[in-house]
Amino acid sequence: MPEFDVVELGPADHPEPGAAAPDFTRPLVTDEFWEDRTLSRLANETDGPTVLVFTPMTGSFLATYVWDELAERNWDDRAGRVVGVTASTPYGIKRFLDDNEYPFAFFADPSNRVAASYGVDHDLDGMAGISEPRVAFFALDDDRTVAGAWVATDWPDFPDYDALEAELGLE
Repeated sequence: MPEFDVVELGPADHPEPGAAAPDFTRPLVTDEFWEDRTLSRLANETDGPTVLVFTPMTGSFLATYVWDELAERNWDDRAGRVVGVTASTPYGIKRFLDDNEYPFAFFADPSNRVAASYGVDHDLDGMAGISEPRVAFFALDDDRTVAGAWVATDWPDFPDYDALEAELGLE
């Protein structure tokens, strides 16, 4: 039995395959530096799909579990670009990357506005005004059209990674 309660988050109003994914500008953090980047520029520069992965704050067990799984499955070699979106600050993300040596970059979104624009935000532990992203995956082509999506409906909730890879075209 888990030592925590499973919380139903319900449906999310997120972009579906065929829809345009919202563009945004946020600090993109790597293991070396960070700079403001737009999603549209990143997707346009990427050869192959850009996979956006929303996770709660870096260092949480949910985020660590997801990123460990993606690193183990070599998603960095299977997609054009895999990039995280988290409510953590650039400093928190940099520490997370230093501690884990992941080959991924992360958009810092402490306000959680990007998650809200994607319809994947939820109130944290019922606290009004404090939110975090639910676990969600979006495969985007170079013009930000959603090619595949998976969004958690429970906390915690993880995808069937084999099925997710097929949905996102990463087989």
